[in-house]
Amino acid sequence: MVVDVLHPGLATISRDAIREKIAKMYKTEKDFVSVFGFKTQFGGGKTTGFGLIYDSVESLKKFEPKYRLVRLGLAEPPKGGRKQRKEKKNRAKKFRGTAKAKASAGKK
Repeated sequence: MVVDVLHPGLATISRDAIREKIAKMYKTEKDFVSVFGFKTQFGGGKTTGFGLIYDSVESLKKFEPKYRLVRLGLAEPPKGGRKQRKEKKNRAKKFRGTAKAKASAGKK
């Protein structure tokens, strides 16, 4: 659903506060609500974004992208640094097709 938040004279409302308000409006738990993509209108006072309400935490974990689960605190962020990602990418460039997956797996 599209979520319009009016907040004249105030700073942008936090995603957490928006989740609580939506949960109260739709008589559900805050843990079942996912909000994302908020943009504040130039000059302030109005913010527009998207919200999704799930039946359970399991369905939320099943359908939400991993990066949003990390933001909600339901998943761990990927480990490893930028240099490791670049080295993995460059190792994989030396192979074609399904061999790329084996190259990126590393040595055992």
